[in-house]
Amino acid sequence: MRTMWIVIGAVLLLGLVSIWYVTRRDRARTTSGEDAAAARIATAEQERHAAERHGAQGGAWQRGQQGPG
Repeated sequence: MRTMWIVIGAVLLLGLVSIWYVTRRDRARTTSGEDAAAARIATAEQERHAAERHGAQGGAWQRGQQGPG
């Protein structure tokens, strides 16, 4: 019975130490300034593309509403 409690304690301790190590490692990992700049550039590019597409669709719709002649 004593051996079982030692094994259970060791497994529990190993699990807790593993969880502590992973959370500490993930907190230490931060994004760099380059990552933030790249994200801003990508967002700006997406918005510019969406605005151009929206403008092109609006122009096509207006040309269709004018009718022939």
